[in-house]
Amino acid sequence: MKNSLLGVIDATSYYKSLEDLLLHRSMAALPIAGRYRLIDFVLSNMVNSDIGSVAIFPKFQYRSLMDHLGSGKNWDLNRKRDGLFFFPAPGLDAVDEGVGSFKHFSHHLDYFYRSRQEYALISNCYTVCNINYRPVLERHATIGCDITEIRHKGKSLEMYLVKTSLLRELIETREETGYTCMQDVVEDMDSGYKVCGYEHIGFVETVDCIEKYYETSMKLLNVSSWKELFKKEMPIYTKVKDEPPARYTSGASVKNSIIANGCYIEGKVRNSTMFRAVRVGKNTSISNCIIMQKSQIGDNCVLENVILDKDVRIEDGVKLTGDPDNPIVIRKGMIQGALMNS
Repeated sequence: MKNSLLGVIDATSYYKSLEDLLLHRSMAALPIAGRYRLIDFVLSNMVNSDIGSVAIFPKFQYRSLMDHLGSGKNWDLNRKRDGLFFFPAPGLDAVDEGVGSFKHFSHHLDYFYRSRQEYALISNCYTVCNINYRPVLERHATIGCDITEIRHKGKSLEMYLVKTSLLRELIETREETGYTCMQDVVEDMDSGYKVCGYEHIGFVETVDCIEKYYETSMKLLNVSSWKELFKKEMPIYTKVKDEPPARYTSGASVKNSIIANGCYIEGKVRNSTMFRAVRVGKNTSISNCIIMQKSQIGDNCVLENVILDKDVRIEDGVKLTGDPDNPIVIRKGMIQGALMNS
């Protein structure tokens, strides 16, 4: 069954609760775990499952996503035949209709007709997991399902396997049936289609709000969770950046944290994630935080339960203390000074 699956990633999702982190990027491009983006997980899962053709359907602020994925080289998708494809939503005409909008797909129906793969795997872009889709396909074909919905602990992961011919039919008949997306079909008990469930066992987190983003990031500091997600035989790929190793001065102290390349640490870091080229000043204490790339934190600062987006500057002497259930979020490029905080 190798090369019989077509990958379809819906990257149109937008959640208001994540607004502070989505002003300059799409949800699919949201950084996580020190060096990855949310889309890296489902995209890597597809590649590891021998899917050689992947279509991405973005909508909001997708320049950052396109910059991250490029030609698909890091996922071995820069090919002369098949490979990586982008199909942006056609303006305001594409409304939010759930994962895998048939209306959005209809604008690019010729792609589904040109595709040689017998089956299509439709997925959202914000589920953090490591799953092999080959057993899903084998079970789907063996049982004779029309649609297989992948679930975790009985809850839908918004990942659906379907014959490409049936997907085309659902797209073309959407006005007669009233189905707007795959979820509509699955939930309709009178659809006439044989819908099967496939239970995935393993680490799964759905990032659909700030609290879940923060909670997932904290969970990934746990060694067992990390090993469950990042498997040697099923690697998670991402865009590779050349940076020097992180540097720690004699006064630095780091415990249970993810520190990316290019960081310069002079203070204390506990239970935190730091992306590339972050600087932490002297006598500064950081705990339970997510610090995105190139953010600069001055001397004598205290940060706890805080999320800093890219290029944020925290001046000397600033104290920011959030709540684990409601972390403080500082938007991209903002400057936080001691006087502002007083």
